[in-house]
Amino acid sequence: MPEPWTSLVSQDIMYDMVADAGLTELRRGVLGPCVLALLELRPRFGLELVRDLAGAGGLLTSDGTVYPLLNRLRDAGLVTSRWQVADGERARRYYSITQAGQQSLAAFRQDWAQFSATVGGVLNHRSPDTADAEQKGC
Repeated sequence: MPEPWTSLVSQDIMYDMVADAGLTELRRGVLGPCVLALLELRPRFGLELVRDLAGAGGLLTSDGTVYPLLNRLRDAGLVTSRWQVADGERARRYYSITQAGQQSLAAFRQDWAQFSATVGGVLNHRSPDTADAEQKGC
């Protein structure tokens, strides 16, 4: 007897759920470097990061993922935080990228360029030589 979900898959009912789960995992994997890239421009408070990520074409699917991520980045020494109080406003914790965070981001950018070119080559049926040439701007 087939599993109950196999008939759902064959009817494409589960397709969107599986595709969404894969996209969610991909987003989760690049969220840390995206936060570092935003902090590279200037220090930001948590809600500002949430808004910027949410406004970046659906990069953020849940507000609740940013604050634990910021804690992990801080624990790893990639960001620092400090409380700041502006006149007439409540105190906000601002996050800044550290030198280690900048180095991590630079390494990710290199890895991402190569990885995305490789994936693009496979998805679009290009040879590795063509993908390398495209990555180098040839």
